[in-house]
Amino acid sequence: MALEKRIEQLLFEHGATTVGFATTETLAGGPPSTDLEYVLPGARSAVCFTMPMDLDNVRPYLGKETPVPEQEPNELYVVIDKISQEVADLLIEGGHEAVAVAANWESRPEDPDFFYEPVPPLSHRYIAVASGAASFGWSGNVGIKGGQGSNVLLGTCVTSAELAPTQPVLEDEGFCDECKMCVASCPVEMFDETEEQSVTMGGRTFSYSKRVDVVRCMICCAGLTGMHKSGKWGSWSPGRFVLPEEKEETREAYREAAKRSRSRPIHSSLLVKVNDWGEDHPLTGAQIYGSCGVCQRVCHGNRPDRAKNVKVLRRSGVVVQRTDGSLEAMKPQEAATAVEGMDPERKKMYDW
Repeated sequence: MALEKRIEQLLFEHGATTVGFATTETLAGGPPSTDLEYVLPGARSAVCFTMPMDLDNVRPYLGKETPVPEQEPNELYVVIDKISQEVADLLIEGGHEAVAVAANWESRPEDPDFFYEPVPPLSHRYIAVASGAASFGWSGNVGIKGGQGSNVLLGTCVTSAELAPTQPVLEDEGFCDECKMCVASCPVEMFDETEEQSVTMGGRTFSYSKRVDVVRCMICCAGLTGMHKSGKWGSWSPGRFVLPEEKEETREAYREAAKRSRSRPIHSSLLVKVNDWGEDHPLTGAQIYGSCGVCQRVCHGNRPDRAKNVKVLRRSGVVVQRTDGSLEAMKPQEAATAVEGMDPERKKMYDW
């Protein structure tokens, strides 16, 4: 059996929904995070696969019924890491070099803008798009057809083996119909609604929404803040730090919000453990909660499904944290009153 078929068989047996193969040629011209040799000198190919997330978790999470589904990605990352290592072991047994790439929470610390726009050792998204394992949605999340949308997570293994590349998804065959529900769902308004940015790999150009400022996403996805500037809805974060418009001011807000969050009580169902990025990094020592990801979660099914998801999110209220660490979704005015009633030292953990 051809090596590619053996890899596919292994991955599909583990529940993968799609599998793709990229090479140094099909990734040529891409950004630094497409350099396979960064993780394995002499690498020639990469295997990328998608794993489905449970769609039954989407609306209970978006509707603030329970925050527990947000632990699903962290649990699935552990599974993906183990599967990626199995792929690496298969390749090593065949006489090739191979390395499993961590599914998340890894960055290149030598990058000059590491604090604010971290670059991963290897971009799973770019490998997925170049290999056809997934395609870009407007948000820049990648996804697949068949109703799953962007509710997938990615795994990657890099190898010295010369694997036959698979083709990217054709532009008019991707899962995204540019409904832009992802734009409507972002609490910190990170996505531009009309302007695009592009990446070119292997002579092909792929586009998705321009990011207003990646730092906005980092502040929100780490749970430092999560309330929309309207004050009427938000993520599962109890943070109410409304972000400034200017990029440099946002970076200052990032550091200050991270510092203030260190004193919050721990809510274990959302807490994320990440690598120690050094004492100078804003997130070191902060209480990091996987409390957003809504742009990914709203994107599944057909357009009416996605519109319903956004409506559920925007009617879900605002989260307040109790002194015991528990989180409670409240109506906007009720939440505002609860925060205003906090003593000043406690209030500054959540609001300016």
